[in-house]
Amino acid sequence: MRTGISFTVSTADRARLEAIVADRNSPQKHVWRCRIVLLTAAGLGTNAIMREAGVAKTAVWRWQERFGVSNPRRRATP
Repeated sequence: MRTGISFTVSTADRARLEAIVADRNSPQKHVWRCRIVLLTAAGLGTNAIMREAGVAKTAVWRWQERFGVSNPRRRATP
């Protein structure tokens, strides 16, 4: 069983992610990836993120890990 993952998102990153979600011309795969990251940063659990984003549990885990690990400035906390 995985433990809860949360991380902080800088103001600049949050603004960029929200802009991608709001842009009607963004590819949908980018939109749900951004939504996963934003919902994780908001403190939602995996099941809530799955419902909100409409994706599988493995997709949530994958993008949480990729976002948290891809930039060492972001601190992923278990």
